[in-house]
Amino acid sequence: MIGDPDGKAQERELQSFDDINANKAKIVGQYRQLFSGLPFELVDNYDWFKDVAYLNFLRDIGKHIPLAQMLGREFVRSRLGEEGAGISYAEFSYVLIQAYDFLRLYEDKQVTLQLCGSDQWGNSIAGVDLIRRKNGGEAHVYSTPLVVNKATGQKFGKSEAGAVWLDPKKTTPTQFYQFWINLDDDGVEDYLKIFTLLDRPTIEDIVSQQRQDPGARVAQTRLADEVTHLVHGEERMNRAKTVTEVLTGKMLLANVGDNVHAIDDLRAEIPCVKATETGEITEALVDSGLATSKSNARQLLNSNAISVNGQKVSREQFEPGDFQNGRLMIRRGKAFKDSALIEVA
Repeated sequence: MIGDPDGKAQERELQSFDDINANKAKIVGQYRQLFSGLPFELVDNYDWFKDVAYLNFLRDIGKHIPLAQMLGREFVRSRLGEEGAGISYAEFSYVLIQAYDFLRLYEDKQVTLQLCGSDQWGNSIAGVDLIRRKNGGEAHVYSTPLVVNKATGQKFGKSEAGAVWLDPKKTTPTQFYQFWINLDDDGVEDYLKIFTLLDRPTIEDIVSQQRQDPGARVAQTRLADEVTHLVHGEERMNRAKTVTEVLTGKMLLANVGDNVHAIDDLRAEIPCVKATETGEITEALVDSGLATSKSNARQLLNSNAISVNGQKVSREQFEPGDFQNGRLMIRRGKAFKDSALIEVA
């Protein structure tokens, strides 16, 4: 409802209550999946803020938060500096809100430890200080560095380009799986330690195999399996793995058989067009967007750039044997993204 401020030049846009409630429901679903089988309790800080009176809040909470502590925050200084665009009272006061959250969790649920990323250190420490000043209690913060992709230098976060979402409507389980399997060798050991629940000996064994044969990408494959299983469950992980192996040529389309869910997932990842068993390959290439025109399609065929079910072809028409279970895979070049699913009309 308020928005956690950061060092960027502009204020966060406020969301509607409907959007906030929809987002909350999705986050609850993600927590239930990630912590499935574990004892945990979900609380909503709106429950204790909705009836708070402004004057009471200033008297009971504001009096215990030093202004110097708030002004000392790096994002505040950057926003108030010469190049900054300023900061609203609402965003400036966010630290009071988060500090009060910790106080309520301490008083109501006996919570004494808050986990956070390093970018939330200041807000979290404000809660520790408020508990000490108001209740004479002792609480702690456990912060972790933001995870950075060693290959790009970018942090893992929703505000970054190419962000990967837990919500399958924003990032499909297949895209999610492929993100992890395509990560760089330099960071994969760290990612196994951070994002999976594998024990140390297992990770050391995986890393040892990776060093012996980096091309096999054992570490990335195990990472993709583990994280996708955690976030989307075993069934969706297996489907994502199957689709990825088909797209990368590790599995023949024929081996998918009549797995309806896997075929649906495949349709969601690449273009899908209809053709007859003896239809024109050039027409299918154009319809799927793999060629810009029939003449371009012929050029691709003549240059040996087109494959059907993993086999290079130069002919301009399909043959009935190309279709397995009523469908085939056609590809331009080597990139799996330049593929299309052709189904019998």
